[in-house]
Amino acid sequence: MNQQSQDNGIRASTNLVLEPADQERLINLCGPQDRNLRQVEQKLGVEIRNYGSSFRVTGNAESVAITGQVIRALYDSTQNHTLSQEHVHLSICENRAPCPATMPQAAPIRTHGTAVRARSHNQHHYLQQLREHELCFGIGPAGTGKTFLAVASAVEALQRDQINRIVLVRPAVEAGERLGFLPGDMAQKIDPYLRPLYDSLGTMLGSARMEKYMDSGIIEVLPLAFMRGHTLNESFVILDEAQNTTILQMQMFLTRMGYGSRVVVTGDITQIDLPNSQVSGLTHALGILRDVDGVHFTFFDRRDVVRHPLVAAVLEAYGSDRPEGRQTTHE
Repeated sequence: MNQQSQDNGIRASTNLVLEPADQERLINLCGPQDRNLRQVEQKLGVEIRNYGSSFRVTGNAESVAITGQVIRALYDSTQNHTLSQEHVHLSICENRAPCPATMPQAAPIRTHGTAVRARSHNQHHYLQQLREHELCFGIGPAGTGKTFLAVASAVEALQRDQINRIVLVRPAVEAGERLGFLPGDMAQKIDPYLRPLYDSLGTMLGSARMEKYMDSGIIEVLPLAFMRGHTLNESFVILDEAQNTTILQMQMFLTRMGYGSRVVVTGDITQIDLPNSQVSGLTHALGILRDVDGVHFTFFDRRDVVRHPLVAAVLEAYGSDRPEGRQTTHE
């Protein structure tokens, strides 16, 4: 039962009683030395006092309401998880920017032993686009879930027999530095560029299943240069780090699309590493495809960041100092 009072619409307080009261779950919720509660206080600007299963939250009225949702969501999670700072951070993100009532919430993606769900308004929109359309772009800064949600959607489509294989593609471009000669065969040379995609796949499938699918050709991870000449039918194709494609490379990639396939392009137009001031294929595609029927864009900003909370602060600091840093937002 909740009781709420307000002082001139500025300060508010609410009492929460969590049921069923379970001592172990309450300890899990609060964390060592109440670390989880302190994290919520710091991020939402509220004061939390707890007495067993009863919690009193005081602060700005909106923040108090969000805190109540976060505490209840975290308590529900204690049934199956030992809470970490990451759990708390993600719950704050999800409840701070909930999906508007006018937009249906995207159902979670359930892969092998993993449940993936959208955490923000833009992520809900993106997930719906990935499920419903054949060509989607996800544009925005690091940590917003662009690639992770795309890989999860690809695995989901594979599990439902909607496609026959997954193809993950990245341009082999160094991030602002020259690595020089790399030892090993071709696979070993390109592995560092493709490692983030392997990591996402491993999270969704587990390493054993991922290796099995890759050995059988159900999953293929390629550098962009290897895409020429391919026509991809009944495939889920993801081009990651697309800001580092040239215009011709982007055109080549998009024209590989075959029947029964879905194509997703992800990138961050504030992190272009192309040499000699080359025009990014992603920036160019945004300009010429934005109003084309059948092409769908989702734009992320720092409010969608679900990595460590400092990532959003770093993006804000850099973005405020660079005109191009504001190009990732779209209202």
